Amino acid sequence: MEILHERSTIAQTVAAAEEFIGLFHRENPDAGDPRARLAAVRAELAETGTYRHTPEELAHGARVAWRNSNRCIGRLYWNSLRVRDRRELTGADEIAAECVGHLREATNGGRIRPTITVFAPDTPERPGPLIWSEQLIRYAGYGDHPSVTVGDPRNRELTEALRALGWPGGPGTPFDLLPLVVQGCDDKPRWFDLPADAVLEVPIEHPEDDHWTDWGLRWHAVPAISNMCLEIGGIHYPAAPFNGWYMGTEIGARNLGDTDRYNLLPVVGRRLGLDVTNDRTLWKDRALVELNRAVLHSFDRAGVTIADHHTESRRFLTHIDREERKGREVGADWSWIVPPISGSACPVFHRTYEDRPLTPAFAHHEGARQRAEGRDLV
Repeated sequence: MEILHERSTIAQTVAAAEEFIGLFHRENPDAGDPRARLAAVRAELAETGTYRHTPEELAHGARVAWRNSNRCIGRLYWNSLRVRDRRELTGADEIAAECVGHLREATNGGRIRPTITVFAPDTPERPGPLIWSEQLIRYAGYGDHPSVTVGDPRNRELTEALRALGWPGGPGTPFDLLPLVVQGCDDKPRWFDLPADAVLEVPIEHPEDDHWTDWGLRWHAVPAISNMCLEIGGIHYPAAPFNGWYMGTEIGARNLGDTDRYNLLPVVGRRLGLDVTNDRTLWKDRALVELNRAVLHSFDRAGVTIADHHTESRRFLTHIDREERKGREVGADWSWIVPPISGSACPVFHRTYEDRPLTPAFAHHEGARQRAEGRDLV
């Protein structure tokens, strides 16, 4: 039974490799004869059970994975993704150091650059490394009671796991930076503090109300997703942190506004003098707009790249037009593409999309999830 399963897995990898190599050569006609490359890939798979992408294949596969991300509205610039090839790295120390390097390069003084860093892949001999942190930059969530959290409630479990790993905790503010949690190949997870110069944060201020500064609100500039697996042609890269730039609503409507996150709408509503006891006054809507205005104003004032949801909606339709002219259909998850505020005022609202998976892709890798659920933290 094990031999049959192994043959089936290799056959699946061969099929996925053939599909990707075909796509790569169709979209890169100067890359040479695909038949020779396919023969080399098949031979390598037969001998080792895996194969190694060329640097050009890796770069194109990572970019196409962004192009295929059905939940991302910002795919217009998919082909500009900067790919940092770090596949030779397997240890936690060197991976953590390269994650810091990723943040410094992606931050670029505030002119955010879409970037991905790809570490060692899974192989038949051993799984690749993992980054437990959902994003490279996260804020701590402290609290002993489910309804009381200082900081970001989304990160309570990660914060508790870090404490179990020996992290002493931060000063206890709502915006304490969490260390990065990395598990190298054949190793246990370890934590690494992020240097201050690797994390650019933007103070959140309102364009007309100076008293907002008293709240001490801020958010980090680079949204670098780090717990998804990059899948290219049957090869899985479980540690491949990647970033674009923020759309304002991700911060203002979700991170700061959601009731299970920072839940700032009541605070903003009261500051605006609104009746927060009656939903029919639309105080939540008015507070939400002001919170999002503050985010956009603050990032612009700091000279940090950020998109607004109206502009990004138009860009997404431009992306669809460009792709369709090239004979490629664009999949999308409507519930993610439509912004969380002013949905019907954005052109993406008035369309339907087919949410069908394509590869290469970013995915929550089942193997990595199983390892996470069974992790030994101490």
